[in-house]
Amino acid sequence: MSSTSAPVPAPDADPRRNVRERIVAAAAELLHEDGADAVTTRAVAVRAGVQAPTIYRLFGDKDGLLDAVAEHAMTVFAAEKAALVADGAAEGTDPVAALRSGWDATIAFGLANPDLFVIMSDPRRGRGSPAVAAGLRALEERLRRVAAVGRLLVREADAVRLVHAAGTGTVLAILGEAGEAEDDRRSDLADRAWAAVASQVLVAEDDVPAGPDRALRTAALTLRAGVDGLDALSPAERAVLAEWLDRVVDGTDGGADASDGGA
Repeated sequence: MSSTSAPVPAPDADPRRNVRERIVAAAAELLHEDGADAVTTRAVAVRAGVQAPTIYRLFGDKDGLLDAVAEHAMTVFAAEKAALVADGAAEGTDPVAALRSGWDATIAFGLANPDLFVIMSDPRRGRGSPAVAAGLRALEERLRRVAAVGRLLVREADAVRLVHAAGTGTVLAILGEAGEAEDDRRSDLADRAWAAVASQVLVAEDDVPAGPDRALRTAALTLRAGVDGLDALSPAERAVLAEWLDRVVDGTDGGADASDGGA
């Protein structure tokens, strides 16, 4: 991403057209500079050059305003991640390296914007958020590229949940050590967390598939990642193929146990 600091919407020359944007910008600045406690109705009103009742009319209360700030920041961050995914695909960047870059960008953003990240990580706020959904789509696309080169160890949906949860948890864990952990310790935790999640979702580069089940599962995962792009099939046929491939993946997940069960 282009910056680790939370983006602030640029005010328009006509205040009547963009009072809401000016208020969000003022709240975002206060949040970044002094934390959530500094985002009071009075402080935001003064910085934005509006009356306090305007804030209540547009956002309801402080929580509504913080929701708007988080949604704006996440929208911009998700757009930057999506652009990086598109650039990486166009330039032929190694999919696993691109996935790691996305991890590093998320960690950097969270540490640069601690109060904002905590707000964004609240599941009550993230549920139903278009910006959060866009961010997850960017992660899905990164993992789809990983699967397309045969490096995904688990189903795409499971990998999305694991990487997203691990990234969020890592940032929150580091933030919980604020004032205690030095930069090298924070970096070490982020690296160890990545290594842990990578071991669960990625096939090692030099790992030769062991046995027919492993080879079949890797092939099914790779093909499953490209099902949506099979234009030669109808939507219904693609849905059936996706279901079959998911069953292949699930059926070979247990290796020898799955084979024994069918004997």
